[in-house]
Amino acid sequence: MKFFKSTMAAVLSLGMVFSLAACGSDNTKQSNNENSNTNEGKTYVIATDTTFAPFEFENADGEFVGIDIDIMKAIAEDQGFDIEIQSLGFNAALQAVTAGQADGMIAGMSITDDRKEVFDFSEPYFDSGVVMAIGKNNNDIKSYEDLAGKKVAVKVGTEGETFASSIAEKYGFTMDVYDDSNSMYQAVLSGNAVACFEDYPVVGYAITQGIELKLVTEKEQGSSYGFAVKKGSNPELIEMFNEGFANLKESGKYQEILDTYIQE
Repeated sequence: MKFFKSTMAAVLSLGMVFSLAACGSDNTKQSNNENSNTNEGKTYVIATDTTFAPFEFENADGEFVGIDIDIMKAIAEDQGFDIEIQSLGFNAALQAVTAGQADGMIAGMSITDDRKEVFDFSEPYFDSGVVMAIGKNNNDIKSYEDLAGKKVAVKVGTEGETFASSIAEKYGFTMDVYDDSNSMYQAVLSGNAVACFEDYPVVGYAITQGIELKLVTEKEQGSSYGFAVKKGSNPELIEMFNEGFANLKESGKYQEILDTYIQE
């Protein structure tokens, strides 16, 4: 009888050990699964400025659209997280991120050394630059050399004005300065200027909207845009942005987004 009791006790004890081991295994698997899906379904607040077409703006239906918005949505879908877009204005978006009221910011934001002291940036997702545009039916102007003795249009305070000023003497042209892009474009279309200098994405978007211009030069070096988070916070969001963006480029989705808003 004692032998039987001791044997049964040993069997029961051994069964408990295997049972606990099995539970531990299940718990470990569950923990690992939870860790691997930490950001799946998580919602991040993304600040932006919807007054910078073609990167972010409101369409006729009041929806936030644009290169930045489409890229952000596509990356969120690719990486399995959700986003809440908040249109705050550029300066307010900066403040929201630094104050921790927004998780990240995408707003045609140039990556600069000064900003790197406050923000962590993604890899650049767009390289801007200045281009020269002429009338759609103008076949005479093909390069800067063709501007000699002629007048060009620029917009005050822009990289286009700065670049045109830097080469005006070399190529022998004069400049008329306008307050807004539309007035500058009309100067070219009406013949008051033979060309204009403008940020590549801005004039490219104008062409998609029916402005009868065409681009005749390669982009001059401009700033690179990046997605940003507060320095030292949300490193997983930067990692997912970079990984998702690489996937968009590989699949062709990134070029598809650009082609939607910018035409040459």
